[in-house]
Amino acid sequence: MIFGMIHLYWFVLPLVVAISLVYSASRHENWRLIWLHAGRLSTWILGILVLTTAVLLLINTQV
Repeated sequence: MIFGMIHLYWFVLPLVVAISLVYSASRHENWRLIWLHAGRLSTWILGILVLTTAVLLLINTQV
């Protein structure tokens, strides 16, 4: 089965981009503003996810 070889975390990036685009489109009507806001929001979400993952990995290695 090919889906067994795909790691689950690869689905996070398209999901974050889709969520950011939909949220930004609900706030703005201009395409330029939608893309700018979606880019900033995606960066924030991915940064928080990476930071949280790093903290949890650090805690896990200390046990």
